[in-house]
Amino acid sequence: MNTAFYDELAPYYHLIFADWEKSIKRQARQLDDIIKSHWGAEFRSILDVSCGIGTQTLGLAEQGYQVTASDLSPEAIERARREAEKRRLHIDFSVADMRKAHEHHPGRFDLVISCDNSVPHLLSDAEIQEAFESFYRCVRPGGGCLITVRDYDREERSDVKVVPYGIRQTEGVTYLVFQVWEFDGDHYDLSIYIIEDAGGEKGIAHIFRTRYYAVSPRRLQELMKEAGFQNVHQVESEFYQPVIVGTGKV
Repeated sequence: MNTAFYDELAPYYHLIFADWEKSIKRQARQLDDIIKSHWGAEFRSILDVSCGIGTQTLGLAEQGYQVTASDLSPEAIERARREAEKRRLHIDFSVADMRKAHEHHPGRFDLVISCDNSVPHLLSDAEIQEAFESFYRCVRPGGGCLITVRDYDREERSDVKVVPYGIRQTEGVTYLVFQVWEFDGDHYDLSIYIIEDAGGEKGIAHIFRTRYYAVSPRRLQELMKEAGFQNVHQVESEFYQPVIVGTGKV
């Protein structure tokens, strides 16, 4: 996993979304609907093991959930803390590797989540299995796991693929945001380009690089089952990525 990628991206991560504030609220409503429909209103304590700058964590806390959050990136965690303080939200933030979630978070939670395609940063089935087994140990009996990922079965695996995000304008600065994917079998190198134009003669190009495992949702479900989760399946929802859920043994 590439800590430097998210450390450097943390000040700009919100630009991936057309409107980050609206996305926080929309995703929280959608996740709240999924949680209640699959596990009921009694699920209140959530561990977010890849919280980043807080996209899901902040919204779920605003929905009234008791959220504990960690991420591998210290800079992302620091920004998430600032965002929570601005919103007067009490969230326990810390730096941790999702593969060691249980060692870092020894308590038992109603639900463990990992969103925004974070799990495929783990570059092998063995690493993903290690993470899922750690998630399993973090949930109480009958607790749940929810992850959101890209559906790589639907992605064209060309040598080079450009994924546009569009133009963002904030505080008098215009940003052009896009990704470039370069596939190598079941893995690909991803570069995020953020071109910053503050109105001068020259702009500034920010480039952030990392690597992903293009693992299918079907394989992720198999690995979740092998980790001990039951009733593992992909749910129908309005969430912008496929959502996979599983429940621990009672």
